[in-house]
Amino acid sequence: MRSGTPLDRSALESNPLPPIIDGGKETKGRILIIAGSREVPGAALLAATAAMRAGAGKLRIATVASIAPQVAVAMPEAMVVALPEHRDGGFARSAVGQIVEEAAEADAIVAGPGMTRDGTCKQIADKLLESPARLVLDAALLHSLVPREGADRDGRTRPVLLPHSGELAALLDTDEEDVRADPIRCAVRAARLYRSVVLAKGVTSHAIHPDGRSWTYSGGAPGLGVSGSGDVLAGIVGGLLSRGADPLAALLWGVWLHGEAGAALARKVAPIGFLAREIADEIPGLLPR
Repeated sequence: MRSGTPLDRSALESNPLPPIIDGGKETKGRILIIAGSREVPGAALLAATAAMRAGAGKLRIATVASIAPQVAVAMPEAMVVALPEHRDGGFARSAVGQIVEEAAEADAIVAGPGMTRDGTCKQIADKLLESPARLVLDAALLHSLVPREGADRDGRTRPVLLPHSGELAALLDTDEEDVRADPIRCAVRAARLYRSVVLAKGVTSHAIHPDGRSWTYSGGAPGLGVSGSGDVLAGIVGGLLSRGADPLAALLWGVWLHGEAGAALARKVAPIGFLAREIADEIPGLLPR
């Protein structure tokens, strides 16, 4: 299996984050987290916490009405928007218009963690791709995308997609075994097909630009393979986008920060047994000063 350029300090120095700005919350960006469902309310909290730990300044969470009060109490830093809910516990179709309004006020958006996979996801994904905000799509929304070969966004606002092998196979309408056999080749196809920066997630992860460049990260710790870890990764990338990082830099730094946070927890706790909610607390100490 081939590898890309090592995702290490040298790669990060070639793709720096924006400098830290001394100012109010608006100077660090407005991030919108669209996430959660009745059955998976914690995904919104994991993504939102990670975004703030990565340096986002102003946080809004849009989630289904039944869990919104609990999310607001658990995340006092956030403005929480309660959206219409389908009987299955996911977003109702009538929520799409309000999501569009919320997206218009955001600098960066993370959408998909913990959402119920249903017909509304495609409407949400389509509308978000029309937004000028920097965008991270994960989980349920990845199954709702259609190829965008003739609709390239500029590099500054190119979407970031975070599929695991099954989701990447779905994006390409292929078998998961094909993805596992050559994740870089498959991720390059997806990046070009969807005009996006793509991460092929796994024990070894590959960050891909649609021009064919690839970076491979093989660090981290076994404990990162745990429920909620992907939601944290999505939040980290979104938080960096909120601060003004371009999509490629946000993805490279997000993958590295997530992995190195896992490695730090492995040293403090054990190689496995730490919780996804603990990953985000390691991020500020790993960020460049």
